[in-house]
Amino acid sequence: MDFNLLKRIVKTPGIPGFEQQIRSLVSSEAAPFGDSVSTDTMGNLIIKKGAGKKRVMAAAHMDEIGLMTTYVDEQGFIRFHTLGGFDPRTLFAQRVTVLGKKNLPGVLGGKPAHVLTDEEKKRAPNIDDLFIDVGLPASKVKELVPVGTPVVRDRSCIRMGDLVTAKSLDNRLSVYCLIEILKKVTVPDDISFFAVFTVQEEVGLRGVRVSAETIRPDAGLAMDITIANDIPGVSAQKKITELGKGPAVKIMDGSVISSPSFVQYIEDTANQHDISLQREILTSGGTDTPAMQYLTGIGAHVSCLSIPTRYVHSTVESAHGSDIDDTITLGTHLISQANTFLQDSDVVKATDN
Repeated sequence: MDFNLLKRIVKTPGIPGFEQQIRSLVSSEAAPFGDSVSTDTMGNLIIKKGAGKKRVMAAAHMDEIGLMTTYVDEQGFIRFHTLGGFDPRTLFAQRVTVLGKKNLPGVLGGKPAHVLTDEEKKRAPNIDDLFIDVGLPASKVKELVPVGTPVVRDRSCIRMGDLVTAKSLDNRLSVYCLIEILKKVTVPDDISFFAVFTVQEEVGLRGVRVSAETIRPDAGLAMDITIANDIPGVSAQKKITELGKGPAVKIMDGSVISSPSFVQYIEDTANQHDISLQREILTSGGTDTPAMQYLTGIGAHVSCLSIPTRYVHSTVESAHGSDIDDTITLGTHLISQANTFLQDSDVVKATDN
């Protein structure tokens, strides 16, 4: 694992709609390994490799869940709106960076336990109970933090035993993996491979719809994290995935049912190369996967290569190093052998139907 690159990717800001900095970093790292590079008007970064007629698209979203400022009160405390799914319990007493006219360190504050009413103690905090404190007078905050300023959480990426842990591993892990795949993969002559680093996934799969409509892939592989509930208090049937047992192939989630033949191709490729693979069924939530299938009417063969992750959408998301490495290895083989899957698309479509 290139841990230094992963740390840089995790640290670089990029909430939905404000992915400029992370896109610039990804482009600098990945562009040298593609034949052409473009950014569409939505902000998706598209790197093409190969010049065949069959089109294979891999999508990893660059955006991280974050906050946007909505108001500065007369004491200088900042109110905010969330972009992406948040559990308010994961926000209280966290450090943030407010990306105003200058970057400001801040903390997410709320009432201390000492002054909570009995009723307030009984319920989980609401987003409206929280605010951002940047330690400056109101006049200065209002000058530096206009309404609509992006805010990102501040938490380092570190090694923890066999794991890496950080904020925004969703989905910076897959961004890292897709860059590494681009570096390693040899694309077959009859394939055009499009590595797409998408935007605004966390607020409704917005970027990938635009890029998928432009590319119109024959096969689409989303790359994202998935839930690993292999923790105390969760029954075996609800674990979904476990750390250290390999990446997962998505069978279904709340937004898509994967193409059976493409799932079979992923499983066969994993077996061929002795890579452990889990099966993922997630009854809620979603990834970029459906935009390459039915949201834009393309009907590509689709699935998602998912990295098992604990504590999703918190500042301590955690994944196993071997699962990350295996995702890169498997993803590379899937693209380098994609012509074997797409050589007879009529037969494949008939199988899926």
